Order: sequence, then C-alpha cells, then structure tokens
Amino acid sequence: MSICVITHPVGPTATATSGLLNILSELTSVSLVSANVSDSSEIRDDHEVIEVSSSGTGNSIPVAGFRFLVNQFRMCRVIAKRDEDIIWFFGATSYLLPILFAKLLGKTVILHPRGDVPLTLKIQWEERVPEPIARFLAGTVRLLENTGYWFSNAIVTYTPSMATELGLDRYESKLHTSGARYIDLDNFSPQGAYEEREQVIGYLGRLDEEKRIHELAGVAKQLPNNVKFVFAGDGPLYDWLENELSEEIESGSVEMLGWVDREDVPDVLNRFRLLVLPSKTEGLPTVILESFGCGTPVYATPVSGVPDAIEENETGFLIEDVDSRLMANEIAAILERDDLDEISRNARQIAENEYGFDAAVKRYENIMSHV
Repeated sequence: MSICVITHPVGPTATATSGLLNILSELTSVSLVSANVSDSSEIRDDHEVIEVSSSGTGNSIPVAGFRFLVNQFRMCRVIAKRDEDIIWFFGATSYLLPILFAKLLGKTVILHPRGDVPLTLKIQWEERVPEPIARFLAGTVRLLENTGYWFSNAIVTYTPSMATELGLDRYESKLHTSGARYIDLDNFSPQGAYEEREQVIGYLGRLDEEKRIHELAGVAKQLPNNVKFVFAGDGPLYDWLENELSEEIESGSVEMLGWVDREDVPDVLNRFRLLVLPSKTEGLPTVILESFGCGTPVYATPVSGVPDAIEENETGFLIEDVDSRLMANEIAAILERDDLDEISRNARQIAENEYGFDAAVKRYENIMSHV
C-alpha cells in the first residue's frame, strides 16, 4: 500500500500539507502531486514532489478557472504513470477529472476536505463580481465536490462536526471523522506562567472578509482601555484595517504586526490571554490547536470542526452572536474570569492528549485500516 497525495497549489508555508505527509509517511510511502511548491519548502526535502505547474491559482477568476481545468488534465497524466494504490485528494475535492480517472484505473480514492471551499470562494468572489454570478460559480464548485464525494472510496474530515456542516453524514459507510491534524508540542508550548501575561488579546491569520475583519475592527474600538488588541497577519484588508484603527494604533490600544514568520508564531500566541477567531467558515484552524499548545484559550465561532475542538468554559469559548459590541462585552467578561489560568492549563492538556504527532498517527492508522 502506497499513497499519492494530490492537493491544490500550496502556499509558502504549506503547513497543513506538510503535516499530512508527515503523518502518512509513518504508515507507508508517500508522494505529493501539486503546483507552485516553493523551492525552499521542507516538503521537497522530505518527500517526493511531482509538480504539475509552477504557477499559483491566478489573480482573476477566468485565469484561475483555466488553470484549475488545465491542472486537472496534468494530474490525470501524472496519475497514469504512478504506481501508488491510493490517491488521496487533500483539499482538492472539486478536482473531478483526476478523481474519476483514478477510479477508472482501479485506484482507491480518498477525499479529504480542509473546509467549505465553495462557501469560501463565494465570499471572495462576491468582492469581485455580482452576487448572482458568485453564487452560480460557487454552486458549480459544490456540484463538482458532491460528485467527487459520491464516487470516492473514502472521505476523511478533521472532526464529526465538520462532516455534518459539509453535509457528508449521508456517506456514513465510507466516512471517517477523526482526521484532525497535529502540532509540534515542543515548539508550541507555554513560555512562562499564564497569570503573568498582560491584558492582550489578538487575532492571528489572514486579513480578509472571510475572517470577519470588519467586525474585529469594531471589537477593537470597544474594548476597555486596559486591553490591547493585536492583529497578526496580512491580507487584502490590511490597509483598510490600519486606516480604520489609526487612532487606536496611535494610542497604543491596537497593534498591527503584519506578516508573522512561522518560527515567530509561538511567541505571538504566548502574548495573548485570548485568541479571537470569528470566522465565517473554517475547517479545523491550525491556529486554534497551536493556541492550545501555548496554553492560550480561544474565543471562536462554532463553524465546521471548531465546536469539536473548543469545549465551552473548559478550553475556550464559542461566539454565539457575531456583533462587535456583544463580542467586546463578552471578551471583557472573559478577561475578568478568575479561572482563566485553569482554562489555559486545560487547553495545553488537550493539545498534549489529542493533537500531538503520535496521537495523529494512531488516528490515521485506524482510518487506513478501514479503507
């Protein structure tokens, strides 16, 4: 048994892809088929990489659509030459042509969604084209995904809630809902006593509409004077956010760090008494697990796999109403709790018990034994 992982063009860090490859490599031989893999990526050092293109997804919808189609034909050509028994589509669950081609060749096809891609694309496209067109394009992607799920031999999701949100419960006979990723527990660990952290809360991630950055700006304006909000990350809304919060930045109640290098993420998370993540859609955000590793409680919307990771009042808190004023009030109340240090310890304990490398390998070993 060997595995060929197929994914969409990877970003500069490719943390999720690298993590999956590392897990599967403990069980069998693994290769990767993708596009735009950085020359400096650690993936190239540790795994066989077959690159179908050196280009990304493209900056316009027509270009992205063309590359999406062309890359699928290229992937089919690669699959025809591969000897692996299993073709594992990671995130690339709408790549219907190579999915069907792999099935025709008698391969075992596994689909592993990373989130609600059609919804994510719809949110992004609504910023660029009229809403009906964005809805139609997203619906087309959804149809491609659903067809792929139907033809697949197995489906893996990070958590049960993620499967439910994506409408995959109907594939119960081939559905595996324990595919949560892992974090480096040595790197993501508490750096001192939680009680000694200052009244700093923060967001770490991409600054775009999907992450509800506009609402977070409203939260930052309404927090108590003794609380600082730190924004760590870059994205299309960076300039807007910097301008919107210019007074707060000047007064010191808001800090914008911009892009944070991977090795500096643990330091950032260790500054926070609370990580805030009011996303519209997610899979199982790595930053939540990394926060847990650092002993940082999380306040997040209950989307996809998030409710399976955050236990209310034990490892963090779920956002019931995405309203800037209400969230600011709730954050202030959370920071006043006298059991936050206990919640911090719980978060770290959950990370150690469930989200370390060995635990992830055991989960995937169980999945593979049933495929």
